[in-house]
Amino acid sequence: MADPIVATIAFDGISPFHLSVPCLVFAEDRTALGLPRFDFRVCAIENGPIRTDAGLTISVPHGLSALDGADIVIVPSWKNLEVPPPAALIEALRRAHRWGALIVGLCLGTFAVAATGLLSGRRAATHWAYTDQLQALYPNILVEPEVLYIDNGDVVTSAGVAAGLDCCLHIVRARCGAEAALRLARQIVLSPHRQGGQAQFIERPIARTGNADRFTQALDAVRKTLGETHSLDSVADAAGLTRRTFTRRFQKSIGTSFGDWLTDQRVALAQRLLEATEKSMDTVAFEAGFGSATSLRQHFSARLRTTPAQYRREFSKSAQDEHVAQAPR
Repeated sequence: MADPIVATIAFDGISPFHLSVPCLVFAEDRTALGLPRFDFRVCAIENGPIRTDAGLTISVPHGLSALDGADIVIVPSWKNLEVPPPAALIEALRRAHRWGALIVGLCLGTFAVAATGLLSGRRAATHWAYTDQLQALYPNILVEPEVLYIDNGDVVTSAGVAAGLDCCLHIVRARCGAEAALRLARQIVLSPHRQGGQAQFIERPIARTGNADRFTQALDAVRKTLGETHSLDSVADAAGLTRRTFTRRFQKSIGTSFGDWLTDQRVALAQRLLEATEKSMDTVAFEAGFGSATSLRQHFSARLRTTPAQYRREFSKSAQDEHVAQAPR
């Protein structure tokens, strides 16, 4: 089976950090983690070496023609936001989309994707400091200023900097399953999964004082016992904090509410159980802490827009083995 093609756009003046985000996730061979080997291509808009905004010069081996046949096309950033992207790039992105490629705009790359018209009438994310500008330039797009990333199915956009990594990890998760994405996140020392709707404004965790250690230990204990009942009051008590102080610290450290975080953790555990085991839906629901298959389906649908049964059909080990067996050689 041919390796999936991931094409990333580079241009004169690009930030090396933004260019490195898709490189980190897709360029290395991580077949040992259960991930496919990607045919990763950096594609320059201009001919010849490109200069980065850090003073580095990069020799890029591909041009825009290398987008043809790509499975995923990523625009990791953009420049000159008030100036439309070159017509050649717009047409290359549109053509790749017509041929079935997933189009991804990371951070200010959303501006280049917006210029193609592929986001018309749809939701989009970008760096919070530029959301007003994106909305003004493209009033037919529903710009959401507080989310990390938005997946429209065929077009994905993200907020700035670290959210680009979250977005790429989300793509790996959607295509390769939760367990593979979890192993990848651990290897690159990234938070395993942040939902796209999570707020952009996430501060650094509190310094590890005695109370902060108990706070961390309390959350670790919850992760290890997701099948048990965990109330806000009981976890706050385990952390040695009042309910109000725990809630404030949790929001500041994690960027969401304890209830939403707990549900996300349980959904992630259910995904791993569905992938790796043949346990019944009732058993998966019980072990993940949802209590019933009905509750599992409700939360699964709300978070992932699919059913547990459909997820198992797509991402279980037996399903992956069947895909490999049926793939052309």
